[in-house]
Amino acid sequence: MGLIGPGRCWGLRGRRTPVPGTSDVWNRVTSSTRPTDASGAAHRQSLRSRLTTADSGSARLRTIVAVTAVLLVGSGATVASAAHKTVSLDIDGETTSVTTWSGSVEGLLDEKDVEVTDRDLVAPAGKLEDGAEIVVRHARLIDVQTDGTAESVWTTALTADEALAAFATRGGDVRLVASRSAADGRPELALELTLDGPADVVVDGQTRTVDDGSTTVGEALDHLGVTLGELDTVTVARSPETGRVSVVVSRVVVQEVATTSEVAFATVTQDDPSRYVGQKAVVTRGVAGVRTVLDRVTTVDGVETARETLSDTVTQAPVDEVVKVGAKQRPAAPAASGGAISAGGAADSLNWAALAQCESGGNASIVSSTGKYHGLYQFSVATWQAVGGAGVPSQASADEQTARAKMLYNRSGAGQWPHCGSRLFG
Repeated sequence: MGLIGPGRCWGLRGRRTPVPGTSDVWNRVTSSTRPTDASGAAHRQSLRSRLTTADSGSARLRTIVAVTAVLLVGSGATVASAAHKTVSLDIDGETTSVTTWSGSVEGLLDEKDVEVTDRDLVAPAGKLEDGAEIVVRHARLIDVQTDGTAESVWTTALTADEALAAFATRGGDVRLVASRSAADGRPELALELTLDGPADVVVDGQTRTVDDGSTTVGEALDHLGVTLGELDTVTVARSPETGRVSVVVSRVVVQEVATTSEVAFATVTQDDPSRYVGQKAVVTRGVAGVRTVLDRVTTVDGVETARETLSDTVTQAPVDEVVKVGAKQRPAAPAASGGAISAGGAADSLNWAALAQCESGGNASIVSSTGKYHGLYQFSVATWQAVGGAGVPSQASADEQTARAKMLYNRSGAGQWPHCGSRLFG
């Protein structure tokens, strides 16, 4: 069955009844007052009952009128007999044979209390002939999703199969959307799936078959024991593989997800008058903070489709690292008395340049990062003073540092430089 309009009428179960007019019209709407499919069967049964009862009563009345006409006007009997007709009345797929004295289709429908609106389809229209087949299709409001865009549309299709065929040219991905607005969340679509043959149900990664597709969406899911979650959606589409009508259940999960990340700490330096320039020490170790982002995440069949940030806060503040930096100037080293310092002994023959390169890169004024070791040979202040040095080693001349290193060697050997002492002999 096509879209609503003064266009063609598709007959039941493969039969087409031609209806004069233009092409189908796509009617967008926002609401409907027509009864839902759940009450359709009861409505059709009530209609058949009224038609049968009305037909029986009308027959008796017409007989009385006909007899009276014969008694009063003998020649009128032929005219009255010719006006009495038996026609087939097909209302939304339910066909009933009725008798009538009406001379038009509109009169017949009024006589049988069949209500139609501008959205409904009636064919043929106009003069009523004996033996005619009258088809009435009441419009139904359904939700259609075309390439991801949803619309409410009136259609005179009897089944989802017919509706999908009519809407196929509207886009590449056309689906009928089952409503879940009922209190129990049961999926409702104002159309059965097919007139005959099987239909498929696609759920949880599997395709299952319902042998009799002339059923509703809800009944198909009940038959297969499919339970819907509160947020799950149900659509009806045509399978590209089999061409059959398929009920597609999409599992929708919405949850709040928290993620954390590190917030870097800052480094703060403070002058320390008790330490010499070049010396520093960490007095408060830095600690990274924690940033927490809370998102509302929507997944459909396990695939994320939407993410909304609900909050973004620093849940644990970072702790700054505090470093004390020496601000005290080093005292100048006094000049060595008595001229050049001589160590003498075996030390004079060793490779002191190689040792200095290994210990300090040959930099006579260098101070270690801890502020403890100084100069070419990385003397501690205590060791420097033990061999007669004054002040700090890094402020003494290179010659004095070498002379006192030789003194230290003559006293204690190369073990004073555990990592580089072997260079003396290279």
